[in-house]
Amino acid sequence: MVAGLGDARGALRLTFAKSLGAVGDEALPILCKALRQHQNVIVRRASAKTLNLIGNKDALPYLLEAFLEDDDPVVLGSSAGAMATIGPDAMDSLLGILKNPDCTPFQVGLINLALSFIGAKAPEALLKAADSDVAEVRVAAISALGDQIQKSDDLRAQNRVFQALEDVSADVRAEAVTLIGKSCDAEDVENMLSRKLVDQDTQVRKNTAMALMKLEAFNAIESIEAAKSTEKDKSVQAVFNVAINILSRDLEEKQESE
Repeated sequence: MVAGLGDARGALRLTFAKSLGAVGDEALPILCKALRQHQNVIVRRASAKTLNLIGNKDALPYLLEAFLEDDDPVVLGSSAGAMATIGPDAMDSLLGILKNPDCTPFQVGLINLALSFIGAKAPEALLKAADSDVAEVRVAAISALGDQIQKSDDLRAQNRVFQALEDVSADVRAEAVTLIGKSCDAEDVENMLSRKLVDQDTQVRKNTAMALMKLEAFNAIESIEAAKSTEKDKSVQAVFNVAINILSRDLEEKQESE
């Protein structure tokens, strides 16, 4: 039946995958072996997708190995998806990958998606991860908490993202600023965000201006103008100009329509 996962006909592969998924845990050994050892990449892809259907944590070591060692992006994506389906039991493994200096941006993106999915089931684990000593782990945790804020108005998650504005890592601060711009109301956060317009890191300053613009924080126009007057980095000045121009235009249009 596993050989059927490599059939050139997609509909037939799906039938075999569903059949193996219906077999459930008893199919784990053969699927895990196929995921790690089969020469046909189509079989490896289908095996990962079928393990996703089963969602058994016993497959976690094999999914982790595939995610770290397979060179096919579809296998990586399906393995990450299967780990997300497994849920909180996969959290430590996913966060552990982020500590690896060889972790690629593609892998980081997949892990962030998986953590966002798991976060709904394990909010406490995300809050704990947000306090990690490793900046990459904190970035991923903050990103996943931001997704929770958007979906469920979780106040603990929101407060933790607010705290991240003062993180020692510029990457964490930049992520927090961006998430606040996506998930909060302007009147609640514009003063808090405006203080980051003079952050020591250029990316944080850029992200702050863009976040205020996306929030339509009209009251922050003067703060952006003030920050621009002392800004020495031309790339940051350019972002400030964009934010000022768009906010001023939108404010004028709003006033005309009232």
